[in-house]
Formats: sequence, C-alpha cells, structure tokens
Amino acid sequence: MATWLLAAALALSPQPPLPDAQVPPDLPTVEEIMAVPPELQDRFRQWMAQAGDVQSSARLNRLVDFLFSKEGGLGLQYQNGANYTVGQTYQTGRANCLSFTLMVVALARVDGLQAYAQEIEDVLTWYQEGNTVYRNNHVNAGIRIGRQRFSVDVAWDQVIARQQPEAIPDTHLFAMFYNNRAVDLLGAGHAASAQAYLARARALSPGYPAFWNNTGVAALRRGDAAGAERAYLHALTLNENYSSALFNLVTFYNRSGRVAEAKPLQRRLERVRAHDPFDQFLLALEHERSGDYEGAIDYYQRAIRLFGSEHRFYLGLARAYLHLGKARRAGRALARAQELSEGATRAQYQAKLERLRRPREPSIFGPQPR
Repeated sequence: MATWLLAAALALSPQPPLPDAQVPPDLPTVEEIMAVPPELQDRFRQWMAQAGDVQSSARLNRLVDFLFSKEGGLGLQYQNGANYTVGQTYQTGRANCLSFTLMVVALARVDGLQAYAQEIEDVLTWYQEGNTVYRNNHVNAGIRIGRQRFSVDVAWDQVIARQQPEAIPDTHLFAMFYNNRAVDLLGAGHAASAQAYLARARALSPGYPAFWNNTGVAALRRGDAAGAERAYLHALTLNENYSSALFNLVTFYNRSGRVAEAKPLQRRLERVRAHDPFDQFLLALEHERSGDYEGAIDYYQRAIRLFGSEHRFYLGLARAYLHLGKARRAGRALARAQELSEGATRAQYQAKLERLRRPREPSIFGPQPR
C-alpha cells in the first residue's frame, strides 16, 4: 500500500546481522521528489487544454483520466513496491499509493487546484515476506474546490479503514517517501543505506513513532542492539500504545533474556490488541486457516463488536459458519455483509446468497484464506 511500516522485522529464529552492500544512497532532495519533468508538464497541459474552460470539478475528472488513460494519458498501473518520485513514476508507468499521491498533488497544483496529501493511520493492510511482517498505513490525495473536498485514491476498494483521511503537510509526505525507500533497502539487506533514508524521514517528522520503530529494526539488522532498544523506547515515548514498537521491544527483550522487562510490555500489547478490530480480524483468519472455525467465529465476532460496519468481517464470519455446517447463520452474516457493501461487491454477495439457498451447493467462498 502506501507507507510500509515495518512491524515485526525480527526473524523467527536468531539471525546474524545482514551484510550491507555498497549501494549509493541516491537520496533525492525534497524538491526532486515532487518535481514535474518538463515533458510530463507539457503533455499534461495539452491534455487539460482540450477540456476548455470548464469548472474545477470537471478539470479534476480530466486530471484523473490523464493518469489512467492509455490513449494520450499516462496509463498508470498499480505496483506495491513502486516507491518512486514523480519523475520516476512518469518514466516507469508504475505507482503505489504514495507515488500516486505525489503525482496527483503535483499535477493538480500545476493546473491551479488546491491539492494536498491525506493520511489514514488506522487501516488494515499488511503482508508477510520471509521472516518480516509489514503493517501499513495509507495515503491518498485531497483536492479542495470551494467548500467541497474530494479524495483521489488509487486503492480505495482495497483498504479497510476506521477513520476519515486527514490532511498532512508536504514535509510529512516526503518523510513517508524516505521511510518507504528505507524499508525497501532494509528488505534487500542494505541496512546502512536504509539508516540514511530513515534519518531524513525523522528529520522531517520527528514525532512520528513509525519512523523510530523502523530505525530500531534497521539498527538491529546492523547488530546494534543498544541502538535498536533506544529507538523502540523513543517510539513508545511518542505513543505508548504503538503496537509495532511494543511487539518489537517485547520480542527483543525476550530474546535477550530480559523476560521481566518484557512482561509488562506484553500485557500492554495484549490490551492494545484487544481493542483493535483489525488485530481481532487477523487472529480470526489465523484460526480459520488452522481449521479452528469455532475460534475463528469468536474473533470475527470480537472484530464486529469493535467495528461493525466492515463487510469483510461479516464475510469471514459467514465462511466460518458454513465450514461448521451452520448455513442459516452463514446466510444471516452474508446478508449483513451485503447490506454494508456497494457496487460490484454487493452484487457478488447477492450471488453468494442465491447459491447458499440452493441445496447441496458446493463452496460459495472459493479456497481457504492464506
């Protein structure tokens, strides 16, 4: 997604520090991150000129068409790891949420629109790669036209969010860019180069705990245990309930034999997770994958009690009920999922409901979640 926040980058078994290859830091300046290349600016102005003198909202629609159109526009395609500057996005035709936001904000300002980045911190998007678990936040572009505000989001249908996006300054958006680049470098084994990018991120947004958490991960990868501990502790001074830093510090203390120091932090982490519907949802998925459908139902219900407007929670609950042969309860959960969804997703739920009503119908949900 947008900004990859390294949440649990400790290996499942002890691991020596990774070697750091001699990779040039290639640190772009903040001006270079959102600089619009002359060729792109010319193409964009020509595209917008074809719209004529129209209202700002119509010009915004025209801008979005330029981004995705393959006939005269950029034809951008989504790619998770595309942590690019505006110029690099133009060259590659690839963008993730962050680089897409940079592109939208830059081009909208070229056209005279009031544009800014927006962040949603509390979202459910995560993935695992090897022994590293990444939990993410999300960014998109905001446009203010008169008294109206619009959001332009390349992944609006892929993110589970509890909050509305909040406008952020350019400096924080640039800090996210440096953080993302750091995580890419860290995943490739270049911890020293990653530290250089993280230092730039912290300088721009020193009060953001995720950057300090990732600094701790990078320090540990370089064999600097004391530096890792300091960074995790600083993240927790900024937000005592920041779950990624809590998890990493608990793991660090346990592996260092400092169990007594880990215990109170572990209790705090469990309290935080108990009030996080996304953590409950992830636990439900884990139980479902292991075949413990009763346990999965319990955690899906916990997630729903904490955040009852997410259709995917009800879909998981329906799936678990169906595995236990409780078709009527599965139908009720699926109907609620349909009520909370819209568009093509709602139509898909309707099709599942119709299949569920047919006797001896094979699985309506497809393969097990992974």
